[in-house]
Amino acid sequence: MSKKIKTMIAAGGTGGHVFPGCSLADHLIKNNYEVEIITDKRGYFFLEKFKNYRINILPSTPIIQKNILSFIISIFFLAYSILRCFIFLLFKRPRIIFGMGGYSSFPVCLAAKILNIKFIIYENNLIIGKANKYLLPFATKLLVAYKEIEGIDEKYKYKIREIGNIIRENIINYPKENYISRNIEKLNILIIGGSQAAKIFAEVLPMIFKECNDKIIPIKIYQQCLPEQTDNLKSFYEGAKIDFEIFNFSPNLQKFFSKIDLALTRSGASMQAEFVNANIPFITIPLPSSADNHQFKNASFYENKKFCFLIEEKDLKQKLKPLINLIYKNNSLLLEIRNNQRQYSDKKVYKNITKEMEITFNEKN
Repeated sequence: MSKKIKTMIAAGGTGGHVFPGCSLADHLIKNNYEVEIITDKRGYFFLEKFKNYRINILPSTPIIQKNILSFIISIFFLAYSILRCFIFLLFKRPRIIFGMGGYSSFPVCLAAKILNIKFIIYENNLIIGKANKYLLPFATKLLVAYKEIEGIDEKYKYKIREIGNIIRENIINYPKENYISRNIEKLNILIIGGSQAAKIFAEVLPMIFKECNDKIIPIKIYQQCLPEQTDNLKSFYEGAKIDFEIFNFSPNLQKFFSKIDLALTRSGASMQAEFVNANIPFITIPLPSSADNHQFKNASFYENKKFCFLIEEKDLKQKLKPLINLIYKNNSLLLEIRNNQRQYSDKKVYKNITKEMEITFNEKN
């Protein structure tokens, strides 16, 4: 490719939208695309430490329907966001835009439609998100992680292209070891989940780990938490005589992968896909308040494939300790999970994206 193709990626809100956007940006930049990321203030929290991206912050808002006043205000703000995106795109004129889902991508993609700029949307959950559902009639195509996706009107299914999970290439290529069944002297557990999990994970899980430790199940905890939770967690684990390592947000979680036997995580599509590709057994705990209960659908999909264990948040206190005890006594459970995960890989995802982009560029408007 002699001339760089100007491409924009709209990814904001949560890490579940931002991190696939970053992975896509890395791939496109390596393949001689000129890439800029459009995000909002929430998304910038995840991006501000990355100096290798050209980042633009534009306003976005969900439609708030608590009452008529909040609804009207959010509609006006959405119109303002679309106008800002329209002016921005009018001057930038990218050849193509990727919408990574979430309400922050909505005004960008809608402005692109007005300006007749092609845009592609991406959905890695097992049920299409609201923003993508509204954008689908105008999108050139919908890239999905799995063909089993739900919530798509029959008349738009021709736009679906199954490509796999857009995750970091170093995770896709993470070295797979030949594990054997062995006695675990100490169960090493990684706990992650971001802001939507950190609060309850920091409140509920330490007590369960203490009960495990008291029952002579030796464990070491690697726990992600909010900065304001750090001191309390350290104090608790020290008092409970549990080996631990506490850390705050880290974009480089794979540094822990070689140290752990098991992970606990929310049921975000990207994180689950990373664990599967890296062959890390995990317990998935869906966020009960996730839109359309999509995290439970994600978790059930992976559990049915025997890639993980599933515990609902309401059952944590009753079910987590017995499961940890069972895993500690019977390592073959982890080996079975790893062997099932080894049958799956997202190695073709970027090849599939390149193919879909080439087809899109050659299609007439």
